[in-house]
Amino acid sequence: MPNLENLRKQAKLYLRWHRDGRYPVAAQIRAALPHFRGLTDREVLQQSFKLADAQELVARQAGFESWQALKAGVQAVTEKVSTAIATPALHAAEPSLFIADFETACAFYTDKLGFEIVFTYGEPPFYGQIRRGQALLNLRLIRRAVFVDDIREREELLAASMTVGSAAETRTLFAEFQAAGVDFFRPLKQEPWGARTFIVRDPDGNLLLFAGTAT
Repeated sequence: MPNLENLRKQAKLYLRWHRDGRYPVAAQIRAALPHFRGLTDREVLQQSFKLADAQELVARQAGFESWQALKAGVQAVTEKVSTAIATPALHAAEPSLFIADFETACAFYTDKLGFEIVFTYGEPPFYGQIRRGQALLNLRLIRRAVFVDDIREREELLAASMTVGSAAETRTLFAEFQAAGVDFFRPLKQEPWGARTFIVRDPDGNLLLFAGTAT
């Protein structure tokens, strides 16, 4: 965890970015602070944003409910510091999907695949994040071909792989997507190593693997 002085500097930086009208910070504010949710980037930047708000933003991004809780957490960690440094662990990954139509992509993932929008950035939006359960995907608008010819389908180049809890859940999810009229690149099957998988193709051709255990 960063030291408290660095966290204070980070809060002041967010405060300055808001005053300068920088759109990237608007998306972060809206995603983290409840009283800014539902506002557009422009509306977020027009709202009053004080140092206390910036400190709360830093705290919530670090997993704390308030600046006071963050300070207490930093103090507790500082008191327990030892000379032994654990090997850093990676706890999550967020695949990025390249899309040609932001509105169409958001509609597909929310209406067909049951994701929810975490945030969008830009006016009009060209970047955003969606979530279903613990699975996070980033959407990035790009108006040119990323893959040459049919290499993506021919080589089965996956854009993202998502883990489902059990075989029963995998079958249920497959049936849910069937009912929604999703385009399957590959239907539900049992792999030689025991896993049950299927692959969905989104409107931009991105291949999404859903995999669960055999039982």
